[in-house]
Amino acid sequence: QVQLVESRGGLVQPGGSLRLSCATSGSIFSVDAMGWYRQAPGNQRELVARIRRSGSTDYADSVKGRFTISRDNAKNTVYLQMNSLKPEDTAVYYCNAELRFGAGSLWGQGTQVTVSS
Repeated sequence: QVQLVESRGGLVQPGGSLRLSCATSGSIFSVDAMGWYRQAPGNQRELVARIRRSGSTDYADSVKGRFTISRDNAKNTVYLQMNSLKPEDTAVYYCNAELRFGAGSLWGQGTQVTVSS
């Protein structure tokens, strides 16, 4: 069974940068894919970035060129590097694991990211 623990978010000024991490209890290759989602009050939870076991990645159009998802196999950790942050990026960010063999998905606890001057 995989468990996900996210780092603390925080407050950052527009144009600034922040890195989120998601530590797994086991190998990140025990899942089909890892992703970052975000949800603002009153909105649907949306996909931000996703990385498959193969290393291929997908990004929401709104974050392409600004955000980068990556992983560190030795630390069993997935990262989301967020650059050129905008107020529209303000949301609770959730780490997600898509479990293998049709076992469903697992979510981290969520962390608040606020972009404001």
